[in-house]
Amino acid sequence: MNKLILVAAALAAMTISAHAAPVRIATEGAYPPYNFLDDSGKPAGFEIDLAMALCKQAALECEIVTNDWDSIIPNLQAGNYDAIMAGMSITEERLQSIDFSQNYMLPDPSRYVVSAGSTIDFAALSGARIGVQTATIQEGYAKANLAAGNTILGFATADAAMADLSAGNLDTILADNAYLEPMIAASNGALAYGGEPILIGNGIGIGMRKGDTELATKLNAAIDALKADGTINALITQWFEGSAPLFPN
Repeated sequence: MNKLILVAAALAAMTISAHAAPVRIATEGAYPPYNFLDDSGKPAGFEIDLAMALCKQAALECEIVTNDWDSIIPNLQAGNYDAIMAGMSITEERLQSIDFSQNYMLPDPSRYVVSAGSTIDFAALSGARIGVQTATIQEGYAKANLAAGNTILGFATADAAMADLSAGNLDTILADNAYLEPMIAASNGALAYGGEPILIGNGIGIGMRKGDTELATKLNAAIDALKADGTINALITQWFEGSAPLFPN
């Protein structure tokens, strides 16, 4: 009987300590205002503030690490960190390899951006050089719907695509509106929207390894609490200044 008690106690201790070490949350650090590196090289942005608020709510010790976008899921699966908060939309394709929390951002329309004065006909897009960040929902959409008659060019970061648009090497970029709107506002008229908004994906959530139910339960409960008390909407308002939808009260 004593042995059974000892075994049960050991199993309980293992369960409690499963996330006793700091929860490592990966972000890209190159997709403002979701996440970026500040002047001192430290991760900052909406998702960094939200991660800290969620960890406090869930009584978890957390640390933020950065990882390139194209290997962010493989490194999660390899155990190099525990979760991803990097503007990652919840899609059926990604759900085949990782799990997600509930969304902490509602679906944000994807938009085209062009250089001012562009005459591209988005109603019948043809012959265009379209820039997208690789491994994003926009790349998937472009390859599935726009590849015929156009050239789809992938970039490691959204900023790299924007630089090529500014240099005249692209005709348009397809990206999240919340990323594009401040870029357009800061361009002093050099950039403009093109075409109509496109809804892709099911909002943005926290990516986690399949089967990590303990962490998922804690983070989902924390998201519920911060939606209910208005914290998430307040952070969205702070960082996106009206360019991203809020959760209903």
